[in-house]
Amino acid sequence: MPDEFASLMASMRACRICDGLPLGPNPIFQLDARVKVLIVGQAPGRITHAKDRPFDDPSGVRLRAWLGVDEATFYEDPRIGLFPMGLCFPGTGTSGDLPPRPECAQAWRAQVMAALNAVELTLVLGQYAIAWHLPALKGVAVTEAVRRSSDGQSGVFVLPHPSPRNNRWLKKNDWFEAEVIPRIQSHVARLLDAPL
Repeated sequence: MPDEFASLMASMRACRICDGLPLGPNPIFQLDARVKVLIVGQAPGRITHAKDRPFDDPSGVRLRAWLGVDEATFYEDPRIGLFPMGLCFPGTGTSGDLPPRPECAQAWRAQVMAALNAVELTLVLGQYAIAWHLPALKGVAVTEAVRRSSDGQSGVFVLPHPSPRNNRWLKKNDWFEAEVIPRIQSHVARLLDAPL
């Protein structure tokens, strides 16, 4: 099984199925067969594409604070995984980055999720990730999706994007950082405290 997983990861890194990407293909993800905490988002942005490292920006600082982990743990602990709906930067539209390319999820998502047997906690960011991982919440406003998953009893939390652009949302919905973040941190600490 480790050889099969390694082969799948190598195939994803070599993926070139999306034509016409503005910066060319550069699949960015962080996965290990031992992942227990899986972060699923939309797609890498322009900065992530350039740095070749997800969440290496102010959004990542906030996300790590929400998880209660430092930078080294976030990037080096094999129990933390990052698997966006689109693996490559999709380009920029009139109101921000374009949606993840659908070819990516069609090609990789089901087989990767089937191979991740150790996942116990999934953190879902964005409407495309919600639609795939929580189809019952497809089309539900972010605030309501966050609220409906706020107990984490199913092992899934919906998060607002940790971008500084969401400061207004966080201020208006202060219950999220006061009530939900401690639950997430508790789950993460429990999963990372166990031996590898």
